[in-house]
Amino acid sequence: MDCCTSDGSCSTSPATAAEGQAGVYNVSGMTCGHCKATLTNEIGALDGVLSVDVDLGTGQVTVTTSGEPDDALLAKVVDDAGYELTGRAA
Repeated sequence: MDCCTSDGSCSTSPATAAEGQAGVYNVSGMTCGHCKATLTNEIGALDGVLSVDVDLGTGQVTVTTSGEPDDALLAKVVDDAGYELTGRAA
């Protein structure tokens, strides 16, 4: 499944995202479109994840899930992908 559109956005429809719970995370090491696609695919493959929006400019990743986001699991997936989840955004 390819989530990226021709304009470079990598998230599912806003209507789907509104149905879940969103968590915004600070992630270091993201620099390019490949980083964005990698994190979108890796996080998006987790059970319960409805959408993933990676913002390279702010270094933040918004994850919308069907239940409470599992911060420890998200940190592991991000770290295993070669990036560092440094915590939730304030």
